[in-house]
Amino acid sequence: MNPKKIAAALLCVSGLLSAGMQAAQADVLDRIMESKKIRISTDLGIPPAGMMSPSMQPTGADVEVGQLLAKDWGVEYELVQTTGATRIPNLQTGKADIVVSTLSVTPQRAEVIDFSIPYAVLKSVVAGYDSLPVKDYDTLKGRTVSVTRGTTQDTALTPLAAKHGFTVARYDDDATLVTAAVSGQAQMVATSESLVNAIDKKIGKNNFKPLFTITNFDLAIGVKKGEKALLEKVNEWVKANLENGKLNEIYKKYYGSELPENMRAKK
Repeated sequence: MNPKKIAAALLCVSGLLSAGMQAAQADVLDRIMESKKIRISTDLGIPPAGMMSPSMQPTGADVEVGQLLAKDWGVEYELVQTTGATRIPNLQTGKADIVVSTLSVTPQRAEVIDFSIPYAVLKSVVAGYDSLPVKDYDTLKGRTVSVTRGTTQDTALTPLAAKHGFTVARYDDDATLVTAAVSGQAQMVATSESLVNAIDKKIGKNNFKPLFTITNFDLAIGVKKGEKALLEKVNEWVKANLENGKLNEIYKKYYGSELPENMRAKK
């Protein structure tokens, strides 16, 4: 065959493959609307964001956020249970369409997934028995802080451990971390303030408290890279429900306080 014709044919095939890949990567919103179903990944082991009710039904702030989004879009809500470590892989492998699961916005995560505008906030703390003489990283020297693997607390504390002389112990999910704290296996944990409150209630002695704050994180909805149409629709939904107060109502119901004023006033 003529070399020019071969080159042209290869270019055509390359173009078709590229177009096919782009279509495959950017059709999640179309699939959601065509199937009338959205698969939302949420961890049910991090109350009050995600948990099981006494009647063994999924509940919590993130569950209600997902249910509200599905209702507003006119599609069926399908819960895809996850853990902290599998939230992002669920997006990358196509197991879930979006993630609504106390997903903090970080530069590292933004390299592999896209984030919506924030819909809530998360206070990240080091917590333990209030008798412990711990008030900052320096006072952690010689101690062990337990975290859930792959969370922002894991990412934040790991590089500080050697500098300040403490050890980071990792658990595979929040439910296991809670069990370790309640049983006394973990004397200190680094997690969300809301999960600390849940641990304290399970212990039942009102003595497991935040010792110091790591940082406050914006929580956003996670979307697979390249899904521009889906991300835009999610952003429109978040903005509308911040302005109409529905997201604030959900947050207040489960966390006992309102969203920051600057978030509620977002335009």
